[in-house]
Amino acid sequence: MNEEISGNNRTKEIIKVSFRGIGVNLILVVFKAIVGFLANSIAVILDAVNNLSDALSSIITIIGTKIAGKAADKKHPYGHGRVEYVTSSIIAIIVLVAGVTSLKESVEKIIEPRETNFKFYSIIVIAAAVAAKILLGLYFRRKGKALNSSSLATSGTDALFDAILSAATLVSAVVAIVWKINIEGFLGVGISVFILKAGIEVMREAINNLIGVRIDAELAEGIKGKINSFEEVHGAYDLILHTYGPGQLIGSVHVELDDGMTAREIDTLTRRITADVYRAFGVILTVGIYATNTSDDVSREIREAAKREVSAFPQIMQMHGFYMEHQAMVVSLDIIVDFKEPDPKAIADTICAHLSEQFPDYRFYINLDRDFSD
Repeated sequence: MNEEISGNNRTKEIIKVSFRGIGVNLILVVFKAIVGFLANSIAVILDAVNNLSDALSSIITIIGTKIAGKAADKKHPYGHGRVEYVTSSIIAIIVLVAGVTSLKESVEKIIEPRETNFKFYSIIVIAAAVAAKILLGLYFRRKGKALNSSSLATSGTDALFDAILSAATLVSAVVAIVWKINIEGFLGVGISVFILKAGIEVMREAINNLIGVRIDAELAEGIKGKINSFEEVHGAYDLILHTYGPGQLIGSVHVELDDGMTAREIDTLTRRITADVYRAFGVILTVGIYATNTSDDVSREIREAAKREVSAFPQIMQMHGFYMEHQAMVVSLDIIVDFKEPDPKAIADTICAHLSEQFPDYRFYINLDRDFSD
């Protein structure tokens, strides 16, 4: 219940911040459009159009946040949180379009310079716009970080680049008034490149979030540390987390336990683990089990032999999940191989072959785990 209230408050706050951004940008659109037409400055007019696109970005953020805040349903059991990554992609496209348009217009201004007619009041309006965009950008980025909203953070970055664009327009206006030189085109090209770079970075981040990226190392270390703090746990492995929107993490982990534990004891322990992890990190975990048997001499001997074989391959990052079925004469273990290794199966086959030579009565199986988290 508390999580739901917190989620509702987050949605309301994002929408409130977005509406403030819309208001500021629409005011800037009006003033910049008036100055641009009076001064015959294509740079100022483009700046006004850019502010209009920022207002559109805020509207998209509001729509995306409303959809992302919808409760889970039968068709979308994980909720709608990833919609925020989609809205970030749309905003990135708007930034890229603005950058391309600005670059095109800037190049045209270099080829065919136009005479401008800036007045003193033009400088005041543009300077005020620069200050407004800087404050708005910092505000959006601060709120985006506080609310874990990639859309707000993206809009904040966009606003700060707009401030740079407006600052360039301000410089060109001052130069035009004082020295009667038109440098709008050259400044516009430089700014356009920065805008395009920002758009590409925002798009890359949004796409990465949609595809799925490696979880934060500090979070992974914290979760595993919490799990390993339980006396019964000998190790935590295979931590996998899926993001279903900002702050919505669902995943799984394997814990290594003594093979003598009863089902009741394991059930009690895993419930405590999931509860503690959720309270500490807000992560929903499913806990799987690796049974470990090191109480007999044969198990210990084969385990040490497996460690020696594994250590011969620097590409192997970890060995875990060792277990021996005495009656079936079967030994299984998991290894994690570096992603750079082109043929991990060949390494696993080699280790199995070497172990089979040392212990011909046993069959060996190696499962290749993926390096999901630190």
